[in-house]
Amino acid sequence: MNQEIFEKNYTMSSLHKAIKVLKAFTKDEPSLSLTELSKKTGISISSLQRFVSTFVYEGFLHKDERTKRYQLGHSLLYLGNLVKEESSLIIVAEPILKKLNEQFGESVSMNIIDGLERRCILNYDSTYPLSTKMFVGDTSPLYAGASSKALLAFMANAEEYVERIELELISDKTILSKEQLWEELLQIRKQRFAKSNSERVRGACSLSAPILDASQQVIASVSLVIPEVRYNDYDENQLIGTIQSVGLEIEKQLF
Repeated sequence: MNQEIFEKNYTMSSLHKAIKVLKAFTKDEPSLSLTELSKKTGISISSLQRFVSTFVYEGFLHKDERTKRYQLGHSLLYLGNLVKEESSLIIVAEPILKKLNEQFGESVSMNIIDGLERRCILNYDSTYPLSTKMFVGDTSPLYAGASSKALLAFMANAEEYVERIELELISDKTILSKEQLWEELLQIRKQRFAKSNSERVRGACSLSAPILDASQQVIASVSLVIPEVRYNDYDENQLIGTIQSVGLEIEKQLF
């Protein structure tokens, strides 16, 4: 291996490890010790010490000297705000999704593909006491739930993903047949919307539509989530038409 290839591979390996450290923190686990970070990332303590020291110095992590635990730092908050302010997708989608949220009073979200997962990047909570909560940053597999399947159906390598992924039970209604999943994805492509009921969260019904770029590549999905006990209070065809229109309106303003 020549020096150029070695340096490139080494740099990418180190960069991927560093990213894994930051992604180890979640809403459920906002604070982690060095040992916990090592278990979650598979990175040795000695290597982790170098990463976290750099992150603390740069403000990407904060270390509590009393507990010796780490949290995400304010530098990430600053960068996150820059992304939010400058992202044309967020700028365009925010008023449209807020209007949808106000129209029905139900939970509304926008999601993207992050690796092999769906990640929520924008969310408006339901105004009803009984609702399904979602948080910005939440992730889930691409094969379960309307928001995920609306992304997967239009993903360039969707067929390869379905062939290789191991479908795991998330709820008693999660699709575990690859043939059934693929047939549903083809249907989603034709209809331009996805529907699910309790595939990830029991009692949660969801409708989702893709947002495609000018070359028809998926960049996000928009979703409306309604508790099963309230779902039949609505005209489903109206809901489907509305979520499709929302996706198309965002596309129109973006492209």
